[in-house]
Amino acid sequence: MAGRGTKIVRLAAAGAAAGVLVAGITVPAVGGAGFGLVAAAGEVDLKPVDLVEPPPAEVTIVRDAKGREIARFYEEYREVVGFDAIAEVMKTAIVAIEDYRFYEHGAIDVEGTLRALATNLRAGKVAQGGSSITQQYVKQVLLNSAGTDAEREAALEASYTRKLNELRYAMGMEKKYTKDQILEKYLNIAYFGAGAYGVEAAAKRFFGVHAARLTLPQAATLAGAVQDPNATDPNLGREQRDRLLKRRNVVLDRMAELGKITRAAADRAKRTKLGYKGTKLPGGCEASKYPYFCLYVRQEILNNPDFGRTAKSRLAALNRGGLTIRTTLDPAKQAAAERAIRAYVHASDHAVAAEALVRPGTGAIEAMAASRPYGNRAARHEISYNVVADAAHGGGAGFQAGSTFKTFTLISALKQGMKVDDGFTVGAGYRAPAYATFKNCAGENIGDPSHTVTNDEGSPGWKTLRTGTWGSVNTFFMELERRVGLCETVTTAKSLGIRRADGRALQEYETFTLGINEMDPVTVATAYAAIAARGTYCAPMAITAITDRNGKTARYRPKCRQALEPAVADATADVLSGVFTKGTMSGVGGIGRDAAGKTGTTDGYATAWFAGFTPDLAAAVSIGDPRGSQRHKLVGVTIGGRRYGIVAGASLPGPIWKATMIAALRNVPPSSFTPIDRARFGGCASHCRPDADPERESQAETPPDADGRPSGDSRPSEDGRPSEDGRPPEDGRPQGR
Repeated sequence: MAGRGTKIVRLAAAGAAAGVLVAGITVPAVGGAGFGLVAAAGEVDLKPVDLVEPPPAEVTIVRDAKGREIARFYEEYREVVGFDAIAEVMKTAIVAIEDYRFYEHGAIDVEGTLRALATNLRAGKVAQGGSSITQQYVKQVLLNSAGTDAEREAALEASYTRKLNELRYAMGMEKKYTKDQILEKYLNIAYFGAGAYGVEAAAKRFFGVHAARLTLPQAATLAGAVQDPNATDPNLGREQRDRLLKRRNVVLDRMAELGKITRAAADRAKRTKLGYKGTKLPGGCEASKYPYFCLYVRQEILNNPDFGRTAKSRLAALNRGGLTIRTTLDPAKQAAAERAIRAYVHASDHAVAAEALVRPGTGAIEAMAASRPYGNRAARHEISYNVVADAAHGGGAGFQAGSTFKTFTLISALKQGMKVDDGFTVGAGYRAPAYATFKNCAGENIGDPSHTVTNDEGSPGWKTLRTGTWGSVNTFFMELERRVGLCETVTTAKSLGIRRADGRALQEYETFTLGINEMDPVTVATAYAAIAARGTYCAPMAITAITDRNGKTARYRPKCRQALEPAVADATADVLSGVFTKGTMSGVGGIGRDAAGKTGTTDGYATAWFAGFTPDLAAAVSIGDPRGSQRHKLVGVTIGGRRYGIVAGASLPGPIWKATMIAALRNVPPSSFTPIDRARFGGCASHCRPDADPERESQAETPPDADGRPSGDSRPSEDGRPSEDGRPPEDGRPQGR
């Protein structure tokens, strides 16, 4: 016969024994490029082929330390459910409209396939599918497992070659699974529109119910949606909803025609409204109650080889793996940090407060809070990056840490054998004697003799490790760093996990001890937690366990090492305890239990910090203006509805830290620091001044009054050397004191 439409299609040898087609299809060549079942005329032997079935993408759930859900990640929002968790009416509806002879035929519906092939030959293209539910499932598996654009195109291409492959795989499916199992798999993989993959997600998204509770009109709606889920997506507007309603009614009519429901039941269902609820899909850090911690967890998964060999595999596991991630977040401590910040800083303020809480001895991040919500909506004062963490965990460049870095110079001095009452006389200004005075860790000479680091009026005189720290005396720490070594101080800081928030190398200038490097609260809190843990540094930790979709759990332990001798850490804690009683925090006061810490105020009041700890908890608080801390300093500002002449470490970060710790430790029995080894660190050695009066000399940095300005109109003696962006200018040396 002449013409494509009259070519003979012979479907032979259908083996009905197990309901599986074992056939040969002989198709003469069909004129026109691309219009043959195969490239050349001949006989195609169909045999069952086993299909590799990667599990469909599922939602990953993130939980806090108590097991409560805090976030979800997904590429496709899907919740896989068992056959018994799907309403019978849903199964009936999908079979009625998609493959009404599903339980009667084998891998393919011979009648439907013949009809489709004849139509396609007449049309000169693939115009009719004729696919069974088994074939549709195969197509979805191939599409979901496609790793490249080419593979995705091959899974969707309108060709007889693809159709034959689907048939082979479908025959393999029918040999491997029961009909109920195939239907279950199909209902869990199909896309229904509105971002819902699988019948459970669709039932929740469309109607706010579980798949097991679907009613007749609801089931008919979802069954109608799978044919063209984008054209009938009710989330896109009225036109799409009208199409979906018409499609639902087609399904209802078909169910009545097949005798699956009565005509009266179909008519009643057709009179009901569509009923689309558009239930919001949970997930993403924007939707999380704890967005900054959520961001940290997400980036930790994506960046850490512990959670997968490659970045691609880690992303796939997070967004498609159906994982359950257990984290370190303590909701009570998180609430304590959030309440404390809200009491002092408003979301509408230009300055942003951020705080991280870390458990000593584990590195567990138990809270991450900030004064602004996370997001991109300026009208809601949102901030679009993780202000509590470093750039590797979704953060920005951070803020200069100021005098919190003096602690590392103090530790270096104790490591080298100095005693807590060793000291020397310092002046109101400090000028490096020569360029060779300081050496960085590359052995290069550092130190600008033309630059003077200054203190406030009244601060010169004899200072010891105790009194110099309590008063946060700049000139004392410049000389102390010179004596113990710049590189030694940098090395101490690095041993406690200190690294710049932006990931760049630490700036190793002589003003390192004054905190010229930009930091984030998680990193600083973790460093101070190591002192609380008697020198045991534990890397920041947010994830404790991951359970995969099959129930297998991988547990993660803290990564710890001994960074300091316990006795050195104990002596450091002893000195820093005096900051609350005789130093810069004496105007704020302690928390009713052993605590130690250090204020930090950068040059010109660009940023302010407080970092401190008890034996049970460490925390760091930063405040700065994300528009640019050097351009928008904390001088003459209104924060939290209160006017501040200046903001120092004890003005806002200190009170926030205090309020947080009191609330966070309310139900934790007080622990005590290990007493200082007085034989090793008590008193003084060769640098003694017996007639010194520590009480009289402990107020070099006068505690601030209520308005945030130091009493007596003196400035806090904390001085960094930042450039506008915190990096050295063209001559390689920090500027701006």
